[in-house]
Amino acid sequence: MARRRDSSDGVYAISVAAELSGLGLSSLRLYERKGLLAPSRTGGGTRRYSEDDMDRLGRISELVEAGLNVEGIRLVLALEDENASLRAQLAEARPATGR
Repeated sequence: MARRRDSSDGVYAISVAAELSGLGLSSLRLYERKGLLAPSRTGGGTRRYSEDDMDRLGRISELVEAGLNVEGIRLVLALEDENASLRAQLAEARPATGR
């Protein structure tokens, strides 16, 4: 039986990720260099983008369209990630009340 794929599994080559996202190859490489995303790598070093990476690229595109530069995008993404983590911690800490 085939293993169910997780949204964090790297499946897309950089050329496919660029086509699906509408971004250029150089933009994807820049975003990785600047720490905005971290695609997985094969044993040979080939980048593999996951569904989670594709969602993040979509968010990056939104922020670029809103006029943010790379550093601004990095800060927004870091705050969004922290917010999501804190919400998850809060949800775990709350007793199940049925609400």
